[in-house]
Amino acid sequence: MNTIALSSPAWDLEIDANGNIATATGPNAIAQDVASAISTFLGEVYYDTSQGIPYFTSVLAQPYSPSLIQALLVQAALTVPGVVKAQATITKFVGRKISGVVNVIDTNGQALGVTF
Repeated sequence: MNTIALSSPAWDLEIDANGNIATATGPNAIAQDVASAISTFLGEVYYDTSQGIPYFTSVLAQPYSPSLIQALLVQAALTVPGVVKAQATITKFVGRKISGVVNVIDTNGQALGVTF
């Protein structure tokens, strides 16, 4: 599966050597799509408002619940085509900012880590 390649950390379009919009493939595409899925707010995707994590109603409007946040991150990661298993780990919580990693296994058995 291919996806439009986004630069890190700006998360902006990249241009390939021919001046075209760059694409990512294989594990890079899956990792990038997982990162996008866990960053998407419910209702944010114009063409499918059912996609995304209910950050406003279930995360930001509630007391900190690591187990809920981890479950929502795993659920979002599993919506990415090619992901067969996911596990989220929160490594840091300061104020309202959380950091961690979502580890996924793709259909080829390859392990990928996506930090947030």
